[in-house]
Amino acid sequence: MKDTIKKVPIPLCGVMLGTAALGNLLQSYSEGIRNVCGIVAGLLLILILLKLILFPGAVKEDMKNPIMASVSGTFSMALMILSTYVKPYIGQAAYYIWLFAIALHVVLIVYFTMNFIVKLQMPKVFASYYIVYVGIAVAAITAPAYEKLGIGSAAFWFGFICLILLLVLVTIRYVKYKEIPNPAKPLICIYAAPTSLCIAGYVQSVTPKSYGMLMGMFVVACILYVFALVKAVGYLKLPFFPSYASFTFPFVISAIASKQTMACLANIGRPLPVLQYVVLIETVIAVVLVVYTLIRFLQFIFVKK
Repeated sequence: MKDTIKKVPIPLCGVMLGTAALGNLLQSYSEGIRNVCGIVAGLLLILILLKLILFPGAVKEDMKNPIMASVSGTFSMALMILSTYVKPYIGQAAYYIWLFAIALHVVLIVYFTMNFIVKLQMPKVFASYYIVYVGIAVAAITAPAYEKLGIGSAAFWFGFICLILLLVLVTIRYVKYKEIPNPAKPLICIYAAPTSLCIAGYVQSVTPKSYGMLMGMFVVACILYVFALVKAVGYLKLPFFPSYASFTFPFVISAIASKQTMACLANIGRPLPVLQYVVLIETVIAVVLVVYTLIRFLQFIFVKK
């Protein structure tokens, strides 16, 4: 069993995040499906916690690597979402889990900035950097569950400013340094996540809303989604790497952002009927990618080579 736990990679946190978010995306179709997603994400959380308990040295070593350190941000993001799953059962305790997850993410931002941004090396910059700084916007998505729109709004604006700065930094890196090792290639799919994450946070926590700002973000999100999807189709042919986790949350949050944009536009009396088809297509793609990635990760961890 210990050998199995040793194989649990940090990017499994990304699959946990994608699965938990998928439950929220599918909630309008079935509460039961949402619960299944929550249970699966909870089981992945147990695997990750066992890795932390049994192999703290290995995790500590991973945190010296900018890719692993940045991807670890998906742990606190997933914890914020999972806290809303258990809220009906544990009440106020869920709120403290949520606050702990936000604090954990803030600690990561400080740690990452001190270790990798202060001494910035452009060839070591990857799309996973978005997770650290824009990832805090998950607090904006989950804030209404705890009636803490102040925290949500602050998290959105921090994430949004970081999104603009990182779009410039990360894009310059990929344009200037084209050589990327195979294990890191799928990370570029993370491009689909940050703008969509900001849209979802904006819709959930910010009032009043600007039609221009919402549509501006949505257009950018759609362009980045298509770019990431094309990359994903190409990189699915690669052998399995833990960076496959990049095929999960970015595509789920894109579908959520489209769904929330559609609802928001309808609420302000400017509906866009075509979005219902966009949402359906993005939802199907998200389900397929999350299920496929989850299976590949479980094979990697549990199937003896």
